Amino acid sequence: MTGGELALGALLARLEEREREITAQAETMREQITQLTTQLDELGRTAYEIRITRKTLLELPDPQPPAPSAPKLPDHPAYQQIMAVFTAVDHPLRARRVCEAMDLPVVPNTINNVRLELKRLADRGILAETEPGLFTQPRP
Repeated sequence: MTGGELALGALLARLEEREREITAQAETMREQITQLTTQLDELGRTAYEIRITRKTLLELPDPQPPAPSAPKLPDHPAYQQIMAVFTAVDHPLRARRVCEAMDLPVVPNTINNVRLELKRLADRGILAETEPGLFTQPRP
């Protein structure tokens, strides 16, 4: 073999080696592109599902808050008599007027006891104290 043929053979071998390297790199990149395309498709599906979920949630009617349960009236007969008085009138009353309506003696001790019962009913939400000492049934 002559020197020229040797140089040409070495050059062809180097070109062939370089071609294999480039082919291997191209195959690696194709695999990466396939993986990235799969990931991109998955992200697109997830984004679409999120858009559909958001749209569905926005179309739902606003939930109604649960209706508050009615306060429970104490079992003592005095509270039931007081509520009977308030059911019979349509305006606020003071403890003195409640005593009169219940035919109780209008004395300070009785008025104070009735006032305490009225305040307990107001604390439970059964009655409303519209101003200090003035009680009425709450309006719906």
